[in-house]
Amino acid sequence: MFGRVHVAVSLLTAATVLTGCSSSVSNIKITMATGSETGVYYALGSGLADIWSGRLGIARPQVVRTDGSKDNVTRLVTGQAEVGFSQADAVEGMEGASKLRALARMHDDYLQVIVRADLPVTKLGELSGLRVSIGATGSGVEIIASRLLRARNVTPQAVNLGLDDSAQAMQEGRIDAFFWSGGLPTSRITDLTKGLGVRMLDLKDELPAFRQQYPVYGSATLPASIYNLRSGPVITLVVRNFLLVTESMPDDVAEALVRQLFDGQPDLVKAHSAARTIEQRSAIETSPVPLHNGAMRYYREAKV
Repeated sequence: MFGRVHVAVSLLTAATVLTGCSSSVSNIKITMATGSETGVYYALGSGLADIWSGRLGIARPQVVRTDGSKDNVTRLVTGQAEVGFSQADAVEGMEGASKLRALARMHDDYLQVIVRADLPVTKLGELSGLRVSIGATGSGVEIIASRLLRARNVTPQAVNLGLDDSAQAMQEGRIDAFFWSGGLPTSRITDLTKGLGVRMLDLKDELPAFRQQYPVYGSATLPASIYNLRSGPVITLVVRNFLLVTESMPDDVAEALVRQLFDGQPDLVKAHSAARTIEQRSAIETSPVPLHNGAMRYYREAKV
């Protein structure tokens, strides 16, 4: 249900079928569901909006702040957005998810469990009883945090706050810790580490059993240099991110968006360094979401 695409696209696509000419995408209008204004989704969404408008000659897509992955999926399947970002785990079991199609696998998100440095907390289990934000309601952060806490039987005083509100609440002493899942680095956390003593929890003891239960997640080392952490590098969860549309998007439009994603990648890196990790070969790895036919056409032409 590509509801916000201008009617002219449908008419032009229909005309193309009759004439055999390639259709123009110049009249499309796009709303893009992203996330927190200081998060990676929003930065990449803003970068893509500039690239698509400049390279395709379309009206600049509207980049919408949202509560994250689950919110974005809901907006896509209900026609409130045409393009959206989502973590791979957020798609599982979501109503209407069968309508989703992927344009590309994007960067990977790292789970970051941030704790005030003045607290004697170094392990996940020590969060029980503390005031902990588990992410905004409807976010991918909430999914991971809830699964991890439940799997390890950790029972904090949980609240639902987004990234900006979590950081603000920690600065004001209203919470002791918060979960965040995002690309590296996340600017709001960088700011927080400069102004307030914090540490990140190492999850190496939790990961083996958790990943066996939830194979959608990977693991990786988060270097201390990313945020100049005195506590050193930490091992944490990793989850793939997808750039999603629905099956109703015209093939020509999907192909054009993917093409300019890669042709404009140097500019996207300027929007956020996480874009450096986007590669054509891994971009097709979007299970459990199938690739859009238009995206598949691009990758075949690129001989991926």
